[in-house]
Amino acid sequence: MTIRMAASCSLVCCGEERDSDKAVIVRFSNGSVKNAEKLDFTMYKNADESNQRKKSRRILVAEADRLSYVGNNFGAESLKCNSLCKYYVGVLDKQTMQMELHSAQLFNMQPLIPGEATEAAKPQDTTQTYRDKVDSLIEAFGTNKQKRALTSRRLNQVGSDTLHQAVAKAANTVIDQKGLEALQQEVADTESQADLALHLPPFSTDADKPENVYLFADILSPVEFEALNQAGSKMAALTPEELQKMKDEGGRLSVVKHLENMSSVGEDREKTAQCAFYLSLLLQLARQRSITRKFGQEEGCPRIIQSKLLKTFTVETFNNGRVQNMLSASMRAKLAAYCLALLLHMGHMTADLTLLHRDLGITEARMTEVAKSMGLTLAKSGRGKADDAELRDEHKYASLVLPLVKYEQFTERRKRKKMH
Repeated sequence: MTIRMAASCSLVCCGEERDSDKAVIVRFSNGSVKNAEKLDFTMYKNADESNQRKKSRRILVAEADRLSYVGNNFGAESLKCNSLCKYYVGVLDKQTMQMELHSAQLFNMQPLIPGEATEAAKPQDTTQTYRDKVDSLIEAFGTNKQKRALTSRRLNQVGSDTLHQAVAKAANTVIDQKGLEALQQEVADTESQADLALHLPPFSTDADKPENVYLFADILSPVEFEALNQAGSKMAALTPEELQKMKDEGGRLSVVKHLENMSSVGEDREKTAQCAFYLSLLLQLARQRSITRKFGQEEGCPRIIQSKLLKTFTVETFNNGRVQNMLSASMRAKLAAYCLALLLHMGHMTADLTLLHRDLGITEARMTEVAKSMGLTLAKSGRGKADDAELRDEHKYASLVLPLVKYEQFTERRKRKKMH
């Protein structure tokens, strides 16, 4: 192919060129070279011709009197423009006035200082995490906002590392002074007290009367108690047959017991009926796993009470694109503590733990643990001789007596009995 030029010069494209025919364009990273004629250039190629990726690798060395320069077309120091575009060099023959076009590749020449290892000789860090790789990309190609965020995160990380080192040093000092076993026992006691305190109703250790330890207003506020007036009237109007049906169905034995023994008239009857309805909702809630917004509507639960139950005894989770109210294990313990506090006010500071743990569907050991965390005094009733099987059972009772009882945490594991 021949192209005529205006200055009586023609361009001639060479045919298929080999890699050895390509022209070389060099760029010195530390400036321009004044006397290029004094540089001695040497090209080295990879000896592995069978490898398609390695056979095109080249290393260009330029030696001067005082310094040597090295450039290559592979690795981190190579110019990325070689793979993004093509370069051509024109060579003009002044006799024929024809200019030949040759493919060219660029080399970035960097000074080689004797005794200093190059980055190419450094082994590649194979332990670099994905986070580190992303940070490197942000440093090279990130926006100003991303670079500021990266700098801020690294500064925070340095502060966090310094804090961790200080904490570790202080912890080692405390361990040396007190001993590891004593510290482990203190941590176990603190964690057990913290876990138990999470599910307890608000209480006052300085109360002068038992009824002031767990205030009734902290369980049911005056507004909430007033909202239960209509529902409590329906509960008080239940017939003996309806009460017997509730007893046969199970799950609300504590409610039936107080309805059967409540006063015939007066404010005590109204208060017991309203508390019995609220206790019935708590026991029903304890049997649920997932609670919907329609909970308690069939029983005539007021809206303010429904919101209180969902807010106090459930946790919100996201499932299948919807927000659901779930009853977790910790919330079940909290529910048991509030039921027990309510029963104390209904039964003159005494509650039947046996009936309550059956209504809640939890073990007797778990119910006893909740009662101990509340500082209650535990006692067992003697076996009766009545015809009713329930009355013949040995029931466990909890009473609130001042001062509150402080139980020691039992951490030793029981030995299993061998089976013969």
